[in-house]
This record gives sequence, structure tokens and C-alpha cells, in this order.
Amino acid sequence: MTALKFPATAALLGCGILFAALLAASPASATWPTDGRLVYDGTELRGLGEKGMSAYRRERISFIFQSFNLVPVLTVRENVELPLVIERKLGAREIRSRSEEMIAAVGLAGKEDRYPREISGGQEQRVAIARALVKQPLVILADEPTANLDSRTAEEVVELMRSINAARRSTFVFSTHDPLVMEHARRVVTIRDGRVTADERK
Repeated sequence: MTALKFPATAALLGCGILFAALLAASPASATWPTDGRLVYDGTELRGLGEKGMSAYRRERISFIFQSFNLVPVLTVRENVELPLVIERKLGAREIRSRSEEMIAAVGLAGKEDRYPREISGGQEQRVAIARALVKQPLVILADEPTANLDSRTAEEVVELMRSINAARRSTFVFSTHDPLVMEHARRVVTIRDGRVTADERK
């Protein structure tokens, strides 16, 4: 069994993009491994049941997608607020406060009222990172987060996630083929044909 200690940054390197993406998604979906155990923060996920797993995903796990997946008709602020609005646990004032804090943390203060079409790809990824962090998850799963970015923007985004990992103790798990991401990760797990073939800790 491969385990992560929190907080951490880990890169999962697969032999195919599809497999790596599925691997990153599986702890947060109904897809289960055929063998072994799936344990997050001391919790055996198989034992949670469908409702328990749904609540665990909602409360503990966030995603950063390769294609950003922002809602085009929502502003930057509204995109970041969306997970909290869906949860319906916080009042409007607290939701606004958290979203503005996260927007500032990713360097987009002053762009809260812009729409995705009005900002760059790198800024869209920053919005996606802020949205992933706003509910204060245990783990952020990032599927090829630099794939749609130029090299300079990719480096800025990776450095941002690294600084957030250090400052906010948020754990990032990447599925990636990008050497830049692997260079910054504290742990790189290589997977080939469904098996872990290397596990490098830095």
C-alpha cells in the first residue's frame, strides 16, 4: 500500500494520460481498486457506504481540472463561491469572506467581477485553485494541472500551489507527465501497467 502523510505534495506519473487521470479521480468517485485498501486520513473509505462516501468527497476532497471547468456565466467570485453555495452550510457573509480570501491568496484580487472569458488561461487555473481551496479540503486532486498552460504560466501556477501547500498545509496530489510538476513534488510515484514501479521521496 502506498501512503501519504499530510500535508504533502505528491505526483502520480502514469504511462498513459487516461490511466493517470482515472487514478486521480478514483479516491473521490465510485470507482474502486480491484485489490487492497483505500485509506484517507485514517478512514477506510470502503466502509463508508454510498452516502458516507458522498459526504466525505464533498467535505474533504477538492479537484483542479486540466481544462479548468469554470462556469462561463459566473464571475471569478461566483465560481470560487460555488462549492460553498452548493453545501449550504455557511451564511452569505462568510461565503463572501472566504472567497475573497482565496482570490487574494492566488493573486487575483481586483478581478473578482470578471468572467472567465475576460482573463488569461493562467488566471483561469488560479481561479480553479481558489475554488478548490475555498472549502478547506484535506486533499486537492489535480489532474494534469499544467497541461493547457505555456511553460512560464505553468511554472507560476506550480510555484503558487507549492507556496499554498507550505502556508496552508493543503495536500496536493497530481496526476501528471510534466517534469516541472515532478520537480516540485516532494514525492513522485511512477505507475506502469497498473502497478507502482517507483516511489521517490525528496
